[in-house]
Amino acid sequence: MNVIIVGGVAIGPKVAARLRRISPEAVITIIERGSLISYGGCGLPLYVGNLVPKLDDLMMTSYGVLRDSEFFRKQKNINVRTQTEALKIDRGNKTVLVRDLVANTEEALPYDYLILATGAKPSIPPIPGVDLGQIFTFHHPQDAQKVKELIKLKKIKHVTIIGSGLIGIETADALASPRLKVTVCEADSRVLPKLLDSDMSKLVEQKMKGHDVELLLSCKVKGFEGDAEGNVCRVVTEQGTINTEAVIIATGVRPEISLAQEAGLTIGNTGAIKVDEHQLTSDPAIYAGGDCTEQRHLITEEPVYIPLASTANKQGRVIADHIAGLPSRFAPVEGTSILQAFDFNIGRTGLSEEEARKRGYNVVTSVSSGLDATHYYPMHGLITIKLIAEHENGRLLGAQVCGIGESAKRLDVLVTALKFGAKVKDLIDLDLAYAPPFATAIDVLIHAATTLENIRRGIAIGITAEDVTKRLNAGEKLCILDIREPDEVAANPLAVPGTMVIGLGELRERWKEIPRDCLIVTVCGLGIRGYEAACMLQAKGITQVAFLEGGLNVGSAFFKQ
Repeated sequence: MNVIIVGGVAIGPKVAARLRRISPEAVITIIERGSLISYGGCGLPLYVGNLVPKLDDLMMTSYGVLRDSEFFRKQKNINVRTQTEALKIDRGNKTVLVRDLVANTEEALPYDYLILATGAKPSIPPIPGVDLGQIFTFHHPQDAQKVKELIKLKKIKHVTIIGSGLIGIETADALASPRLKVTVCEADSRVLPKLLDSDMSKLVEQKMKGHDVELLLSCKVKGFEGDAEGNVCRVVTEQGTINTEAVIIATGVRPEISLAQEAGLTIGNTGAIKVDEHQLTSDPAIYAGGDCTEQRHLITEEPVYIPLASTANKQGRVIADHIAGLPSRFAPVEGTSILQAFDFNIGRTGLSEEEARKRGYNVVTSVSSGLDATHYYPMHGLITIKLIAEHENGRLLGAQVCGIGESAKRLDVLVTALKFGAKVKDLIDLDLAYAPPFATAIDVLIHAATTLENIRRGIAIGITAEDVTKRLNAGEKLCILDIREPDEVAANPLAVPGTMVIGLGELRERWKEIPRDCLIVTVCGLGIRGYEAACMLQAKGITQVAFLEGGLNVGSAFFKQ
């Protein structure tokens, strides 16, 4: 059995390694256009930020061996041909025409099975001046190496990042420092627009500004201007001109499908190669996987394009299994993504509130804040969790997490819950691990679920900081009832119109002082006491009352303090 794999990095080597283990006699060849066969592209921001000391560390195995051509030949018995480009697929004769880019020679390689692992390419907007020097994409290790060298030689003092997706945010975090100023230009009205809803994005924006990153939202770039040496020196935007010495374009990627398209393979609605559950293309002898293919979403059952290394590796295993005759399939994805930047762990799974509403779901949401460990354990941190569910039955549709605390653990629980169609009440019943270093007695995730269930059933009425801000800006009268302790108020007083301060301990005696002609919003640090105060006031017959979801942990990103 002769297997040709076009492309390296993540999925190509994964297919080859798995197939070798289960099909020892197969002849396996990887064709790679570049000089590097396998590297961790997700680690490039970490390398630039000096968390990864050497670029070669991104190409090592966990036991310290470089994953180069020699490694694959000796340890895997896999033939690797780097600096070799696949030019054309002859499906009738089952051959691939390739060119050796060093020797400039061509030959047709026969295959029984062909795997397309052609990946993605940077989505570079057609902006005038985009070809100037010192404009990078961070799609290849060479870009990261060049930027790091410029910093080391002190040739740049300011970097402009175009785009605030995962790579843009991670790169901004890696570069921002007292001696290197960073400006982020985002065309959307919020950061991480494809990852988070606007209320959760606000938390990230606040954190970025706290790290002295200049953040320009709703900022469209009109052009780049160069200096006498042909390097970029200015970014021209609709909001003005930015003087800079380097630009990183982080506006996403698009699938590399030219080889598949020219071969007549079916391209999906997302613009990526269409495959079935076994990663087979429209040709029964050709598979495809990784960043060049689309997936199917678990919740909507729609085709989606969510390029991730984790997805590529799982697809690689499926391809190898299916070639070897093993019953393996790639399951629909939930759109799970996570990143770490500016001390925050930020992630999502399933549908956002915005996506769910666009698809016609009658949704109910909650935003909750809490600690990832007990307050008396010295290494505890805050987490904010947003849950999105169907209002009628409480079925979980999606979730978002953000905070300095251990968010990834909670996100993975939510991913699993989504996978098996859990309802919010199922989350409440989870028997999660508890000890002071790992969680509070009622885990922050269970607290988030009980909050959402209370809202869904009408037991409590919550209001988001975003909604409060919109109402105030529209001129609506609100009573912001600050029920924190006096020392909390003194340390961080609220400068919000209509604020009234009555501590929770005094509220039972002073509740009659509260006005009745407007909505009362009870406010505390995390939202828990605010909910308690709202219940207390409702028991007194005050119906126009809602607690601030997530408390001032979220509200501080919206309100002036």
